[in-house]
Amino acid sequence: MKGIEKRKADHIQVSLEEDVSSGHNFWDDLHLVHDSLPEVDLEEIDTATVLFGKKLSAPLMITAITGGYAEAEKVNRNLAKACAALGIALGVGSQRAAMERGDRSSYEVIRDVGVPLVVGNLGAPQLIPQAHKEAFGVEQARQAMEMVGADIMAVHLNYLQEAAQPEGDTRARGCLDAIKALAREIPCIAKETGAGISRETALRLKGTGVVGFDISGTSGTSFSKVEAYRSRQMKNARREAIGRTFGEWGIPAPISVRMAQVGLPLIASGGIANGLQAAKSIATGAQCAGMARAVLRDAMISAEAAEERIRTIIEELRVAMFLTGSSNVQQLAGKRVIFTGLAREWGLELGVI
Repeated sequence: MKGIEKRKADHIQVSLEEDVSSGHNFWDDLHLVHDSLPEVDLEEIDTATVLFGKKLSAPLMITAITGGYAEAEKVNRNLAKACAALGIALGVGSQRAAMERGDRSSYEVIRDVGVPLVVGNLGAPQLIPQAHKEAFGVEQARQAMEMVGADIMAVHLNYLQEAAQPEGDTRARGCLDAIKALAREIPCIAKETGAGISRETALRLKGTGVVGFDISGTSGTSFSKVEAYRSRQMKNARREAIGRTFGEWGIPAPISVRMAQVGLPLIASGGIANGLQAAKSIATGAQCAGMARAVLRDAMISAEAAEERIRTIIEELRVAMFLTGSSNVQQLAGKRVIFTGLAREWGLELGVI
């Protein structure tokens, strides 16, 4: 296994074996107000919603996890089967490996499985020329979408990770125009990868024509920390130091949800591991909760294990709705959220709570 394939495998291995989570989960600073007289039966609560024109059984998306090496095929197949069975959305990992090396099998397994909303994935750094690498354009993006049967394309913004990565692509000048050119031709969302999206960035991206955001703020897996472990293995002390120094860099996920409300649908990801945190994200202003690491171990076992894990998350969401007197997702979105601790400090400083 060489190059990009090994890097993808390393990311999964490090994520599972090492402590690469943010030091603080900001979703734990948020609290919903209990309704001791909900006046709705638990079994009649409706978790269905519509996102980007597609009906979902619950406001949940399994966000980009993996692709581009042998083990990823099993993971993606299991996730696709689980998401199709439960009627929730699925995003694939970066499709760069398939576009550069032609290894499509680990991605193609999700096509035609019946997932109601499929999100493709290409990196913003790959939309502009990098050292010794040509840029991907609209044609490559169309091929990537066809590969997985995607309804929409995510352009991931991962410059923190690229800066910490020994082999990172760190040219960024021209990315905004490249995203605009792509968004003119195909439906795109902008997706961060763990450092959050600010209001200023959200406004600039809205001007490109993207149709939504996955804010992916700090609280979950820190890819800066992931790259620090990889750099140690590669005996690159400087990149290891950078990865550790910036391990907690970014905007807390709940704060980014508030900051990025510029009139486009939001997917809240970064540290969401259960249905209660998903409910908090909806009440905070997101239209959908995204999660990855929370289901990774189960997806490596079987589709049935992944499905059971997601069923539990959906039931936790339903209970949170029940205990706030929310009979549907729209009512949940209108419930009050109490910010405490570090999230409150961030929110007050930035004027978003």
